[in-house]
Amino acid sequence: MAKKKYYVVWDGQKTGVFDNWNECKKSIKNYPNAKYKSFPTKHAAEQAFAGNHKDYIGKTVTPSIQLEGLKENQPKPVFPSLAVDAACNTVTGDMEYRGVDAQTATEIFRQGPYFDGTNNVGEFLAIVHGLAYLKKKNSDLPIYTDSKTAISWIRKKRANTTLKKTPRNEILFDLLERAEKWVKENTWRNQLLKWETKIWGEIPADFGRK
Repeated sequence: MAKKKYYVVWDGQKTGVFDNWNECKKSIKNYPNAKYKSFPTKHAAEQAFAGNHKDYIGKTVTPSIQLEGLKENQPKPVFPSLAVDAACNTVTGDMEYRGVDAQTATEIFRQGPYFDGTNNVGEFLAIVHGLAYLKKKNSDLPIYTDSKTAISWIRKKRANTTLKKTPRNEILFDLLERAEKWVKENTWRNQLLKWETKIWGEIPADFGRK
């Protein structure tokens, strides 16, 4: 079962600490430049709300991997490995992605934000970025993602997105074209693995925003 989260809204329709995403979403919807972030505990959220959003938003999120108490027949994550994830602001549509060391959450690369994107597009680009990065390093480390959709796009070597092209997201379509070209022209030794969120908690590359 996924670990419960608490959400802090510093600037929105309504500010405070919320114990579910739906309430947080209501408070930031249609509010320009809303300031918000998720936290693993109520205490951490209350401390953050009492402080300045600049000390929390955009900072590296330390993962909370739920490994204690796992049964013998339950899978465990493979370390060392690379974890990738994307985040899309539901208010503005801005998207960014990153890759981290799955064991330590040390950030290895980060791209964006890009205008008018989607999580799926970001997840796909993050995986390709990770594959290209590891190939340059001659590394066969596995890559974790929590997106089944992105995994299927990699296997098909095509981003099957319904995202509409706009003057603001032309760069994203250029990146998608280059990413598709890369996966069609390259081979790799890295395993692409699904992060088991319900068992281990959020993927270490999670941005902590919802």
